[in-house]
Amino acid sequence: MKNRIRPLAVTSLPEAEDCLKKIGVEPYGIASMGSKMSHLNLLIEGLKPKVANIIKQEMLSLGGDAAVSRGSVDCSIEKTDVLIMGTGKQILRFIEKIDLQPFGLKVIASDLRELLLNLSRESFQLKTPRRTIDLSRRTLVMGVINATPDSFSDGGTITCEEEGLRQALKMVGEGADILDVGGESSRPGAAPVPLREELRRVVPLIRRIAREAGIPVSIDTTKAEVARQAIDAGAEIINDITALRRDGRMARVAASAGVPVILMHMRGTPSTMQKGDLAYASLIGEIRDFLGDRIEKASLSGIQQDNLVIDPGIGFGKNVDDNLRLLHHLGEFKVLGRPICVGVSRKHFTGKITGVARPADRIEGTAAAVTAAVLNGASIIRVHDVGTMKRVAAMADAIRRVR
Repeated sequence: MKNRIRPLAVTSLPEAEDCLKKIGVEPYGIASMGSKMSHLNLLIEGLKPKVANIIKQEMLSLGGDAAVSRGSVDCSIEKTDVLIMGTGKQILRFIEKIDLQPFGLKVIASDLRELLLNLSRESFQLKTPRRTIDLSRRTLVMGVINATPDSFSDGGTITCEEEGLRQALKMVGEGADILDVGGESSRPGAAPVPLREELRRVVPLIRRIAREAGIPVSIDTTKAEVARQAIDAGAEIINDITALRRDGRMARVAASAGVPVILMHMRGTPSTMQKGDLAYASLIGEIRDFLGDRIEKASLSGIQQDNLVIDPGIGFGKNVDDNLRLLHHLGEFKVLGRPICVGVSRKHFTGKITGVARPADRIEGTAAAVTAAVLNGASIIRVHDVGTMKRVAAMADAIRRVR
């Protein structure tokens, strides 16, 4: 090859604009050409054939395309998924065109506008009663403090308040941005912990950590009363693995306290989640819809939407391949417009793949999974080995954010 020619992997509008700026394109040219460089593949599930056919015709008229089921043309099927393919500019023109049409297309146009806005969003802030937590510049590291005798990885290492505080301060020294304190194990098969015992395990510890650590503390619980007392003791975030479903009072506690909430997907309960049929008809679609519904429910309960974080629940009611798919497709959850928290630390699937049985030895598998999570859009990673994973996240962040 005599000329220097190379393909450009442009995955977002900011990347496209940076490429054009380096060439020296005029500002008006950047504005008009940027969206032509960013290609999108958008899947819409379960549309009627006549709607799917209109979408295909409109995309073809704009130079893009849309894939539909073979039975859509003659309307011999009841519903079809539609895969829209085009540049950013073509998708925007498509939205303008269907916004004027019947059969629910105006709603699809509105949803697509929201989706494009969410996909382009890179700046998030969480507001607690004590501070603003910036999630825009880098991925934050959440250190795990298990005040439990039976956690899958480090159960029994904290048997008193002093040991918990010592571990918390060690994590702060290693660069933790948030500390997540829990008093009830969520490992597969774990039994529920009585309210009084969970309060005994976490409230005094949180009071000490909040006073001495200097960084935000999250309470990992599904019980509203535990959350309430933990917040009174200094906790600033609620991390609820049931996404506010187990305790009907949890949403009111969060809304009243004005604290951020992490909403996680889990099918079943810790005692049942890995039993029986783990199959999903559409893994990403089902989890996305679940989290979207929980965001809506939380907002209706008075929790500020800007204070919600989503977690796909890796390891909670999923098999090894499901967990890998979630990491690979993590960026698809950006359509919900909320920051993403990911917990992969020392989990079974990392040991299964790397051949490491003991959870504490699953460092390499965890590091690779953390890297994938960061590169695919995680805003928070929840880990046991703070120092090591802080460095892993820093490297992954540098790769992710370079232009």
